[in-house]
Amino acid sequence: MNRWLVVLGAVIIQINLGAVYAWSLFNQPLMSKFGWVREDVVVTFSITIATFALATIFAGRLQDRIGPRWVATIGGCLLGLGLILASQATTLLQLYFFYGVIGGIGIGMTYVCPLSACVKWFPDKRGLISGVAVAGFGLGGLIFKPVIEWLIVGTGVSSTFLYLGFIYIILVVGGAQLLKNPPAEKGSRTSSHAIPELSNNFSSKQMLGTYQFYLLWFMFLFGSMSGLMVISFAVDIGVDIVNLNMEKAANAVMVIALFNAAGRIVLGRVSDTLGRMNTLMIIYGLTALIMFYMSTGAMNYTTFLISVSLIGFCFGGFLALFPSITADYYGTRNMGSNYGFMYQAYGISAFAGPMIVKAIPLTQAFLLSSLFCALALVMAKLVSVPKKRVVSEVVKQAS
Repeated sequence: MNRWLVVLGAVIIQINLGAVYAWSLFNQPLMSKFGWVREDVVVTFSITIATFALATIFAGRLQDRIGPRWVATIGGCLLGLGLILASQATTLLQLYFFYGVIGGIGIGMTYVCPLSACVKWFPDKRGLISGVAVAGFGLGGLIFKPVIEWLIVGTGVSSTFLYLGFIYIILVVGGAQLLKNPPAEKGSRTSSHAIPELSNNFSSKQMLGTYQFYLLWFMFLFGSMSGLMVISFAVDIGVDIVNLNMEKAANAVMVIALFNAAGRIVLGRVSDTLGRMNTLMIIYGLTALIMFYMSTGAMNYTTFLISVSLIGFCFGGFLALFPSITADYYGTRNMGSNYGFMYQAYGISAFAGPMIVKAIPLTQAFLLSSLFCALALVMAKLVSVPKKRVVSEVVKQAS
């Protein structure tokens, strides 16, 4: 099988899953139709992200056993079903359950499958391929934005959920049919930059028994938290700190989306050459400097766009590198379930960043984030190759 067909399936799937980031387009139409308040409607998005992150653990374990095609197919059906049911929702609780829980489970079940399959097919280009696979997710909201706006204007918000549900079922399930794990020997190859010990495969239990996992987990949390803090409040930063009008500040949304997707591909490729940790240290250092600069508030329109663009670029790098690092350090056999545990850092960061911003002013939140990224930079120097599994295998072979 041509391994690039797996990448094509992964990109098709991720673009559809990434449409979840266009949720803000539904806020005002739902408020107008049902009389709900914004704060209650936005909770739907938070429930979706939390459910999505939690579902990756179960989905990862399942796809390690039965393969990515079936799990992604089930996930695509659940995502579509959730939106079709959401089209009939007349209460917030129904919306939370149909879109947030059922749809969130569908996204979580599907998300980890393309990543796991692509990493196994491209042991020589793990960083680049992980970046390509997740770039689609970053672009999903941007690509689906005009589609959702056109449907809402033409058919209404409830019918938009219905049509999107069918679109997701067709495209996600279609893309899932291209997913397949490679022969065992293909996935065991290592690139010229890999470390020999890394060919060993850790179970999730063994991975959770290594200190490296917890260092990596908190590093992922700190990086994601910084990125989501800026992405979630980009317009507010432009209006409240830079004193821009709403139209100018809103330009940051599209710019961040483009740089976010570019960062996933470019930094993933760079990590194949410079090494994962070296690349991560560069990203954390750059993020820390930019967040410190933004905490001073001394920005104009140009420096504002440059700053948020670079944060989006670095954020994309985090999401491209950590799947590759998980495969490098803990093997590809249990990649799905192992990355599911690692990915919980991202799920928590989706709440942690906005909570910090609500508790303290934006400029202080940026300064705190800068300190977290500086700490992650130090932590990266402490991460070494896990050796517990290697030692146990040697002992077994000797006996």
